[in-house]
Amino acid sequence: MRLKVIKRDGRLDDFKPERIISAIYSAERAMNRKENNAVKYAADVFDDIVKGYSDVEVVSVEEIQSAILCYLARHDPELGAVYEKYRNERSVIRERKWKIYRQFGRILSADPSGVDLMRENANVRGGAPMGRMLRIGSEASKYYFLNNPDITPKDTANLHRLGVIHIHDLDFYGTSLNCLQIPLSEVLARGFSTGHGSVRPPKGIRTAAALACIVLQSNQNDMFGGQSIPDFEYALAPYVDATYKHYVRMLKHLGFTGSVEAKAWELTSYETYQAMEALLHNLNTMASRAGAQVPFSSINYGTGTTKEQRLVIKSILLATEAGLGHGETPIFPVQVFKVKDGVNYNYGDPNHDLFELSVKVSAKRLFPNWEFLDAPFNLQYYRPGHVETEVATMGCRTRVMADRFGKDITPGRGNLSFTSINLPHIAIVNRGKGVKAFMAVLDSVVDIVVSQLVSRYRIQANLRVKNLPFLMGQGLYEDSKNLDPDDRIEKAIRHGTLGIGFVGLAEALVALTGHHHGETDEAEQLGLDIVRHLRLRADLACEKYDLNFSLIGSPAESTAGAFLRADRKEFGLIPGVTDKEYYTNSHHIPVKFPISAYRKIKLEAPFHELENGGHITYVELDGDTAKNPDAVMSVVRCMHDSGIGYGAVNHPVDRDPVCGYTGVIGDTCPLCGRHDGEAVSEEKLRQIRKNAL
Repeated sequence: MRLKVIKRDGRLDDFKPERIISAIYSAERAMNRKENNAVKYAADVFDDIVKGYSDVEVVSVEEIQSAILCYLARHDPELGAVYEKYRNERSVIRERKWKIYRQFGRILSADPSGVDLMRENANVRGGAPMGRMLRIGSEASKYYFLNNPDITPKDTANLHRLGVIHIHDLDFYGTSLNCLQIPLSEVLARGFSTGHGSVRPPKGIRTAAALACIVLQSNQNDMFGGQSIPDFEYALAPYVDATYKHYVRMLKHLGFTGSVEAKAWELTSYETYQAMEALLHNLNTMASRAGAQVPFSSINYGTGTTKEQRLVIKSILLATEAGLGHGETPIFPVQVFKVKDGVNYNYGDPNHDLFELSVKVSAKRLFPNWEFLDAPFNLQYYRPGHVETEVATMGCRTRVMADRFGKDITPGRGNLSFTSINLPHIAIVNRGKGVKAFMAVLDSVVDIVVSQLVSRYRIQANLRVKNLPFLMGQGLYEDSKNLDPDDRIEKAIRHGTLGIGFVGLAEALVALTGHHHGETDEAEQLGLDIVRHLRLRADLACEKYDLNFSLIGSPAESTAGAFLRADRKEFGLIPGVTDKEYYTNSHHIPVKFPISAYRKIKLEAPFHELENGGHITYVELDGDTAKNPDAVMSVVRCMHDSGIGYGAVNHPVDRDPVCGYTGVIGDTCPLCGRHDGEAVSEEKLRQIRKNAL
């Protein structure tokens, strides 16, 4: 009888004794033994297997390995221990490989279990062919970077796998940077190249707005995070002026008999609105990377007070209010209105009307959010007349300002990478041991995170200009303009930040004290102590490594869910901690906790000062806020007066696909009166459209 071996993938193969020799020899080599007993041991093991399986035809790989282990345990325990360790390590490697193969299968098939993978990035059409290829590339890249000990130390990789930390954008670990505040004014003024041709400086507002979209799109190809314009109206205002002068010349040439200046401004106003409308449509439809992914774009505006700057602000707000082609609320760009005493906040300020308009538009469309330049930690950098000193936001909350290597400015800088800490996990592990034990473990985890961020920085610093041809080659990053294609990019990216993030402060406090910071003063104080300690550790890392470390309240919705699922699997259901779908984002008070908007603002404001790498406070409002913008204004003023750095108001936004009504829709559409599933007559729709005009 000839013995057969059933492989792990189900295939049958001939029994090959030389495989036993190889396995034992590998263990001896790992011990640095001079003698070689592999052949002798293998022969004995082979005899044992033949005797033990004389009445069967098939034996599994696992059974063979167990026979080897039993033999070595009897005759060479030291070698047996090494062999067992080797066997276990190989098992882990095999499981990881099978895991990524299974991931590929879920992505490529119609397996419903792959939905989470396809929706991991909301900007990607995951079901599209290129979206699937993007996900496969992403999973393979993650596997490589996480399982390469020369890149990610084993201890760090294991903490990521266990859900104690999360290394964000692992698939881009050694290839790119996170987000950027694009110096659009400079880029438009000098022109640029996408690699397939050069672009001249624009001569009008329509072209300038279109090129702004192309700049955002092109730079997104070099980066994995948010693309932001920190001074939107300042960058575009010169091209409003150019458009106005063009119309003045044209009207004079045509012999226009009325007020040339007034007519020229009327035409310019119309063209600027059209340019802003086109910008919104482009940024919500223009794919920049595989998977039909649109750029994760942000624009910041609000403080420009010239006639041209004000027109840009007004036009983008009105275009946002109008919505997209069928009245949909635009997702991109994330819009941020910068609020400042003496500029727009107070009655009588030159841009107060635009501040009021921002509230009215946000009450309907969710955007803009508000950056409060008067918050003490923002005001310390602010210099009147220097827009580059105004704090602005990238993505959903990230910010830069202080710089160890240059001026404290926003344009041309961004976050390089960040890693988040699972605070509830550390709290659960240390329940009943006291706050000191929690802090001690937290410190050890922070040490690992800081070390990992420095290691990642060094990999990023070794990238060449030619690896990021638009970002670095076109001089978008600070100090990148004079670099050659083969130069390392460290001179530029040292101006960026390395973010230490955290998730689930509320649940960590429940695990430690039984209450979160919205419930008791004790928990509130402990929460501030924890975040204050994290900020101290970030500041100490700045000094130790001479790099721009910062603390960020992590934008980590998917990570918050993954953290919780891992902890629930390990620790079970813990009331107030793991008995939900997601951990609470960063420092936020749990969204379902009954608390007034004003108290929530007051409690969360102190955290903003500590989170110098990024923060946000959301306030949830019920009802149709479009009909009550005064309520939104009241909340925004409370944010300003409470020391909030960056705030947003969330509220229900429904849309009737038939008549286009946007607002809160209950059982009946307020505009056309139809119920869900009902039709509306063409005559009634015509009347609705006529009334809208």
